[in-house]
Formats: sequence, structure tokens, C-alpha cells
Amino acid sequence: MRKSSLLKVCAAVLACVLAMNSCCNTGTGRNEMSGTPKYIFLFIGDGMGAGHAAVTESYLSYTKGKLGGEELCFSGFPVLGTCTTYSADHQITCSSAAGTAISCGQKTDNGYLGVDPDGNRLESIACELRDRGYKIGIMSSVPVNHATPAAFYGHNTDRNDYYNISMEIPESGFDFFGGSGFLQFSGKDGKSTPTPEVLEGKGYEVCFGEEEFRACMDTAGHIVFIQPSGRNSEAENYEVDEAEESDSRLAEMLQMGLDFITDSQPFFIMCEGGEIDWAAHGNMTMPMIDAVLRFNEAVSKAYDFYLEHKDETLILVTADHETGGITLGCDGSLSIDWKVLEDAWKENGEPATSEENKRLNGNGIGWTTNNHTGAPVPIYAIGYGAERFAGRMDNTDIRGRILGEIE
Repeated sequence: MRKSSLLKVCAAVLACVLAMNSCCNTGTGRNEMSGTPKYIFLFIGDGMGAGHAAVTESYLSYTKGKLGGEELCFSGFPVLGTCTTYSADHQITCSSAAGTAISCGQKTDNGYLGVDPDGNRLESIACELRDRGYKIGIMSSVPVNHATPAAFYGHNTDRNDYYNISMEIPESGFDFFGGSGFLQFSGKDGKSTPTPEVLEGKGYEVCFGEEEFRACMDTAGHIVFIQPSGRNSEAENYEVDEAEESDSRLAEMLQMGLDFITDSQPFFIMCEGGEIDWAAHGNMTMPMIDAVLRFNEAVSKAYDFYLEHKDETLILVTADHETGGITLGCDGSLSIDWKVLEDAWKENGEPATSEENKRLNGNGIGWTTNNHTGAPVPIYAIGYGAERFAGRMDNTDIRGRILGEIE
């Protein structure tokens, strides 16, 4: 190669490296920023530890005929930290205690929601930002009164008191809620006024599906979006099951939330991928991967928004806890038979049975439990104030770091 050509190639490579560094370092300069970002996305992959992301990335590489890990949107974020997740009374947390720690910045007992161990009400970051003039969106791929979303508006010493937790939605005054439906739709006894009727009587428009949402979004003051499959009954639906064709994906729900609340005002959006945890409880490898990919779609939607508002937007992706103790590698195996695992996902989209999973996990994917673990979870960050989330922290630190109270 001639010297001039070599210099041109070197210059081009250097330019590419500098461009990549510029992209990766966006919004991460330490001590460059203080205060609260204008636009905040907090993504919680329920039960999603580092292993869940690694397994998903390995599968993506397999689909492209190669080894390694094909990067998810959030795993490419320039700032990476880890969070401890223990609760006030257990080394291994439940979702309500972990959700409370993230939203309120304080530990509580397992089973408690939005209150301290003595039962005193705590203020969530969403409520604080609401009082500062932020628009608020709370959404999940599972019922909107389930533990994680409820930790941002509910207060109860029993996370399973779903009906009464739902009754706190109007009290919050938040702008947009989204979920697959309501647990205890008509109360614990099934005889109480259906939740949608109560909410509509208190000023919330309850929209079942995107068509209804689009029809009322310009006139409604507050909206609760519910999947069509959650219209008339208990909604345990989560995305690893066969959903109704008219049900929206999590990314589509996020877009609806953005369409409703985005204007010149700042906003805070909490978006949960709840079905990751539910699949992991069953040690269902392929449904878990599908759940992570759907969650990643929603993160990508927020990333598109970030690209247009880089100087004002913070995106965080983390988990409330790890579920299942998943690993790449099982019983001494150094390879993964993805074909066998894929085939276990039946043609109609239903997950494998527990017995099938016990057999299939020997093909290179290991699980240690059907419940939560005490493993630290990753936190990925990009944008305004992202540098605050580097290194080791506790889940109670997240609130203060978002608000700029902890540097």
C-alpha cells in the first residue's frame, strides 16, 4: 500500500473511533451536569439480571449464525453500574419492597408497598416530580396494580390488596397509566364496583386498546390504557402467552404514553417489562428471551426520543431483582443447543411445561431457582446525569441520583 493511501486509511479509522467515542460518551462527562433531567425514562425489567441479558444476546447471535453476544439497545449504553437489592427484612427481596426502594429511596419489608416497615406512607419520586410540574406516566406489560408499577403510586402493607391499590390511581393525579388490566377487577370478593367504573367516576378515561385511546387522547385529562384482553375480567395476561391480536406491545404502549404527555413540559415515565420475571419464575428460557426482546423494543423507542433531546433526556434501565439465577452454561456443558430450545416453544406460542424445561435446560442454559435471588442487578444509563449511575450502589440510591441529590 502506498504511504498516502495508508495515511488516508489511518485517518478514516481514527475518525470512526472518535465518532464512536463521541456517541458512547454522550451525556456521561463526570461533574458536567447537576440537577434533575427534563425528560426521564426509568425502565425496570422485572427479574432481569445480567444473565438474562447475556442469554438473550447469545440467542440473537445464534440467529445470525455466529457466536458471541449481539448487543441489545440498553447494553450498549455508555454507563454501567450495579445495584444491591436486599429488603429491610430479607436478603432476597420481593418486587414490592424493591419497587418501593427504587421509587421512594427507602428500604421496606417484603410484601409492603409505598410504606416503611412501620407502615408510614412514603413519597415516590413520581409524586415529587408531579409536584414540580412534571407529567407522569406509569406503565407495565402486566396489570397496572401489580407490585412494581404500584410502588410508584400505592401505599399498602399488603401488596396483594390489588383492588384497594387500584383505588389510589385517582389520588395520584398522574397523567397516564398503562397495563394489561387489573387484578381483583371487582374486588377480593368479586362483588365490588369494577375498577374501570370507579376510575372513570373519579376523572380518568379508561381506554381498552389503542383505537379507544386514539379516539379520546385529545380530550381526556387523565388516561388509563388497558389491553383489550383485560376488558371484562382478571388480567393475568403477560406477553409470553398468546395475547389477543388487538393487544399492544410494550413499545406501542410507551409510544401512546409519549403521544399523550409529550409537550413543552418535563416528564417522568416508568416503564416495566413485568413478564420477564413471570417467565423466569417458570425457568422458561425462550419466553424469557422473547420478554427481554419486547422490553428492549420499548427501550429503543425511548432511545429514539433521546436522540432528538440529548441534552435534556436521561434513560435508565435496571431491575428490581434477579429471578431464576440463569446462566449461560449448565451441568458442565460448554455449548448451547439453541435449536432444541427453540423447538420447545410450541407452534401456538405457548411455553414449555415445567417438566419440559427441566429436560431442556440441560442443553446449555442453567437455572438455580424458581424464585428471586439476591444477586446484584445491572443499571444501564445514557444521557443527562448518566455519570451518576456508574459503579456500585444500592437500589435506594437511584431516586436521589435521578433527582441530582446524589452525585
